[in-house]
Amino acid sequence: MQLSEILKPGGVRSLGQVTSKKRLFQELADLAHAEYRLNASEVLDALQARESLGPTGVGQGVALPHARLHGLDKVVGLFLRIEKPLDFDAVDRQPVDLVFALLAPETSGVDHLKALALVSRTLRDADLRAKLRANDNPATLHAVLSAAQRIKAA
Repeated sequence: MQLSEILKPGGVRSLGQVTSKKRLFQELADLAHAEYRLNASEVLDALQARESLGPTGVGQGVALPHARLHGLDKVVGLFLRIEKPLDFDAVDRQPVDLVFALLAPETSGVDHLKALALVSRTLRDADLRAKLRANDNPATLHAVLSAAQRIKAA
């Protein structure tokens, strides 16, 4: 599995400011609708339901919200870079500015976990996070994420 299989270039955005976690999830839901033709309200509900189980802020300014959805046939991703970091109840109590969301089919067990592990490993790289924070162009952000995995695989 590769990030380029999960994350389309159109699934990447840079935002100036998001006022709340709920608003962030709405941005992700709208992006999921625009890029993958998913029902935005179902995506929003699924992300909020998962987050209610425990925060998905993994530390170092990174959040990995994820949810399972009816009607998907493969794992898909969305990436948001937020100019003004958002309080996300992260494990290290630091605000979040890099958000990689994963949406998976209801029945995908292993693929969902593999995708989550892949994204988590990729975003643990401090140099990669610095490159993502230094760019606000969606095409550049997508290229940085895609190239990071190719470099690690080599």
